[in-house]
Amino acid sequence: MPVDPTCPVCQTADIICGKWTLLLIRDLAEGHSRFCELERSLSGISPRTLSLRLRALEDEGIVERQTFGEVPPRVEYALTAKGLALLPIVEDMRAYGERWLGGQCGDADTAADAGDDVPVIAALA
Repeated sequence: MPVDPTCPVCQTADIICGKWTLLLIRDLAEGHSRFCELERSLSGISPRTLSLRLRALEDEGIVERQTFGEVPPRVEYALTAKGLALLPIVEDMRAYGERWLGGQCGDADTAADAGDDVPVIAALA
């Protein structure tokens, strides 16, 4: 439950601040992913936790699940428009981590794009 249920920051934090949630959104930014791909990319997440997080994001309208009628069954997950709207938050966190925490992401193109904003931000500081 958010501290102030009318505050948009509290409402957003209530949705995205669960453990693994932002990392799931980051990974789904690449496009459609299968459960096993997400499990591999999020080293240390249990299948149960991944399933619960995906279901919660589905319930919030952030992730969509597509089931294919194949044998064996295939399920893919992707961000909805509501989920894609969260990507600037993820990118800002990436830029913050690179600038202030010395972190580096494996995706050089995305990190470079996020770094483009650093001089503007630095000029404002």
